[in-house]
Parts: sequence; structure tokens; C-alpha cells
Amino acid sequence: MPSPFPGMNPYLEHPALWSGIHHRLITAIANDLSPQIRPKYIVAIEERVYQSSGEESLLIGVPDVSVQRARNNINQPNNVAVVTPNVEPIEVTIPLPEVITEGYLEIRAVKTNEVVTAIEVLSPKNKQSVIGRLQYETKRQTVLGSSTHLVEIDLLRQGKPMPILGKTIESDYRILVSRSEVRPKAELYGFKLKDSIPQFALPLHPEDQEPFLNLQKVINDIYEQGSYDLRVDYTCDPIPALSATDTVWLNDLLHQQGLR
Repeated sequence: MPSPFPGMNPYLEHPALWSGIHHRLITAIANDLSPQIRPKYIVAIEERVYQSSGEESLLIGVPDVSVQRARNNINQPNNVAVVTPNVEPIEVTIPLPEVITEGYLEIRAVKTNEVVTAIEVLSPKNKQSVIGRLQYETKRQTVLGSSTHLVEIDLLRQGKPMPILGKTIESDYRILVSRSEVRPKAELYGFKLKDSIPQFALPLHPEDQEPFLNLQKVINDIYEQGSYDLRVDYTCDPIPALSATDTVWLNDLLHQQGLR
């Protein structure tokens, strides 16, 4: 069953689904671009790994059996005089480091292995996590200060958009194409829930014909290949929540297609 939305499907942004969507997107974009840019270029799937800690980390509590065993030992009678504490301890959980692995793409020249273009698909950790955002923005600045082109795909409504200079762009989703030879100027495709995802040209070396990435087709194919019609409950509202206007539009759209 195809996706019922003309553009981005907001139900795919659900935290329980996005990790799988992100992995599929990275692979699908690589598969789409690879035949268009060979034999001069290859698409490499890369990963970065970092640790998150503090309140944003994975919380793992002490097993109950260990706590119970310690209490039993305290209550056992013995011949030693023990002063009863004034305050009883409470059971708490402590944050442990969470290892974050994120995929991204690099377009490399076959002869020199030069990274010509970096392609990033943003994740919630990039936009919301303090450590994840810092890590990503550091890499972003490194790319923007180099001769490597940057393509940044943001299909998440939640979280703070990546910084740009000038007036604020009101949009639900964004695609940024930053060509190294014209920086600090860049192309920003801002689009809303009701819009189809725009196609854009992938920057390469100036003498090369630039291939187009049809991200709308990629998303639609992922939806069908991953059987997301069986995993999404369209009787519920999407997470994160929509605006009041978009909620009315979504409700009408799903009613028209018999999904509500």
C-alpha cells in the first residue's frame, strides 16, 4: 500500500520508527545515486560514533534483587551495636553513557579518494540532544570550511533547525545544498507537510553533469518496501503533534482515503 501523503509522511517521524527510516534512507539514497555518478565517483556509507551522557543518556537502574539483598543483610541480627540512620535511602537510577551510531554518505572520487560531497540525513540526536548537536555542528563547520560540498536533509519537524544567516525560513522540513565554490551562499529548499519533497541536483566537480535526487520517490519506496502501512496506526495522531491547521488537513486526507 502506498503512503497516503503527497510529501513527507509525518507518521514516519515517530521515535519508534525513525531509527529504521534513517538507516533505510541512507542506503536508499546511496543506491539511487550510485548508478548516476559511476564510474568517476562512488557513494560510501560511513558512520560516526559518540557517547551521550547525563539526562539525555540511556537510563539503566540497579536490579531489584541486588537492592533487596543489601536490605536483607542490614536487617540480619548480629552482636554489633548499630546506630539506626535518621534518613532511609531511596532507590534511584543513574545515567550511563549511551553509544550513538549515525550513518552518513560521502561521494568520493574514484581516482583520488577525495571526498567531493557529504550527504547528511539529520536525526533527533542532531537537532535535540546537546551532545549530539554539538558533535554534528562541529563536523558541519569542518565541512563548510573545506572544499567539500554539503547536502543536509532534514525530514524532522521536531527540534531546532540547523543555523543559517539572514531571515528565518518558516517550513516543516528542509534540504540544504551548500556548494563549496559559492559559500557562504547556499540553496535552501523549505517545504511543508502538504508539499511534495522537492528534487535537487547533487553538487559534484564543476565539469560534471549533476544528477538529481528524487527524494520523494525514495521515501515512497521505503514506505512500501518496509510495509509501514502495517506498522502505522492512522486512527491516532502523529508524534510529534501537528499544528491545529495541519491536524484538520490530515484528518480530511485520511478520511478521504478510508484510513479514518
